[in-house]
Amino acid sequence: MRTRPLDLVAPSLLAALLVGCGAAPALEPAAAASAAVPTGTAAGQSMQPEYDAPQEEDRASAARDEKAEVAAPGAPPAVAAPPPPAPPVAAAPASPSPVRVAQSATATSAAKPEARGRATGAAPAPKKVSAPARPAAPPAAVAVTAPEPQGSESYRDYGVNPVEDPAKDRLSTFAIDVDTASYAIARRKILDGALPPYQAVRAEEFLNYFDYGYAAPTTGPFAVHLAAAPSPFTVGHHLVRVAVQGRRVPVKDRTPVHLVYLVDTSGSMHAPDRIELAKKSLKMLTESLKPGDTVALCTYAGSVREVLAPTGIESKGKILAAIADLSAGGSTAMASGIDLAYRLAEQTLVKGHINRVVVLSDGDANVGPTSHDEILKTIKRARDKGITLSTIGFGQGNYKDLMMEQLANQGDGNYSYIDSEAQARRVFSEQVGGMLQVIARDVKIQVDFDPSFVKSYRLIGYENRDVADRDFRNDKVDAGEIGAGHSVTALYDVELKASAQRGEGAAPVVVRLRHKAPLGSDVAEETLVKMAPGAIAPTFDAAPADLRFASAVAGFSEILRHSPHARSWRLSDIEKIARAAASSKGDQQEFLGVVRRAGALAAGKTDAVAARLAD
Repeated sequence: MRTRPLDLVAPSLLAALLVGCGAAPALEPAAAASAAVPTGTAAGQSMQPEYDAPQEEDRASAARDEKAEVAAPGAPPAVAAPPPPAPPVAAAPASPSPVRVAQSATATSAAKPEARGRATGAAPAPKKVSAPARPAAPPAAVAVTAPEPQGSESYRDYGVNPVEDPAKDRLSTFAIDVDTASYAIARRKILDGALPPYQAVRAEEFLNYFDYGYAAPTTGPFAVHLAAAPSPFTVGHHLVRVAVQGRRVPVKDRTPVHLVYLVDTSGSMHAPDRIELAKKSLKMLTESLKPGDTVALCTYAGSVREVLAPTGIESKGKILAAIADLSAGGSTAMASGIDLAYRLAEQTLVKGHINRVVVLSDGDANVGPTSHDEILKTIKRARDKGITLSTIGFGQGNYKDLMMEQLANQGDGNYSYIDSEAQARRVFSEQVGGMLQVIARDVKIQVDFDPSFVKSYRLIGYENRDVADRDFRNDKVDAGEIGAGHSVTALYDVELKASAQRGEGAAPVVVRLRHKAPLGSDVAEETLVKMAPGAIAPTFDAAPADLRFASAVAGFSEILRHSPHARSWRLSDIEKIARAAASSKGDQQEFLGVVRRAGALAAGKTDAVAARLAD
């Protein structure tokens, strides 16, 4: 498989996110579109523009020129206090029909007001004849921290994996990914009445959101489950599923954990679905801890603050009181907050224990160091010491998905998005074991397609998780981690050859997994699993229900992200497949409603894209 290194936060975006909000003018479009084009995504260049774009453009021509972070307009929640009006010199020019610059240009926040003390729009004092003009004294309200301006959301378009010929490249190699934020973000937008921007959709995070009920391993850290069936979307193709189920660890056997809660308390978090929901989430997480665990709490806004030094869970009341006392206000100094969080984490760093920083934010950092290299070096140094970092996202309208995703990627942690108490309960109570107990590190998957069986293959998703085939056995190359109870699902769109000479014992697909133990040696172990001919169902309807439901989820993500391979797929068909395969589990039943709602939204559109999607 053509390889691409893991993309990091583009300097242009991180500079825009972390730059000080003094008197800087709005970025010009040319400056916001300076990121280089990642390689290996030619198949994704014909994807269509965002559903709700006021003016449709040809995405393919834009992708040939550049592909990086993408700004997706969004409105701030109605409960958030509106920002003060910006002076005309800093205001973005009005346009009755805005158009995205180059479709996949660098995402930037909306124009920031000038320095806080001048953001009120107050008129200057009248001039005196005998003295130079002086501005009037600012009103008392200027001394109060104003809410942060609500800017645009930012996502990165990673494109779509190309179709590969196994005669030329039989190996597909990628790192494990158990993030789920992309599906939660898309679900919120759909249920709120808008289709998500295509750049926000990462197929693997849709697939890995759901519990498919895979059998747990009898020995070792995980079990591999392979299955295939004729594709319900493309005649003559098959869908091949590679699933990994991590072992579950009882709470009594869990390794002690030392957590540092790093909470964004800036003005952009001042809304019930942000700071208040973050506090409820932390309370749930704290209630999940056991004796021997510790918690520290720090915040960042215009400055950073240590709220609670590392404290044993035996003093749970003290921890919960510190969480309850949090409030939002001020600008955002994320980099300084991360530095403080790591200093606190080092105070409880114990070899053999889980040491993790948990960042809760909307990702909208606008004050602090502008060097993305510095913050990435900080995260890497801490990771090498054994301190990982997970990110939890909140809010919409100014949400910075790219920032939150890449921080977790660099920190060897997980990335989740919380939009409700139900979602908080899912992440911090029902599935908290995956965050608190690591069972395998640097997990890589390599799928080998036998050219005598397979004519072509394409991995659906994991575009930003590609690993060079030659690095599969390079144990110095960083990959993902699996937590207790985590499951990972990958689907391939495969075209099999009609007839071929197949030797005895040959398998169309061979899967190799490589992982390191959670503690101890940095030399990885390797596991090999062959797909048996009997694992290929004769018809799609005869395939296991978990494969059929995963196919619906993958199809839904392909349509939403405007994959060129899904141009003829219909949301009504996705709903039928999901309905026939869904279990009684709440997340699968909810999916049916999300797909149905997306279909209704698409049917209400009049543009060409929606006409293709609607029934």
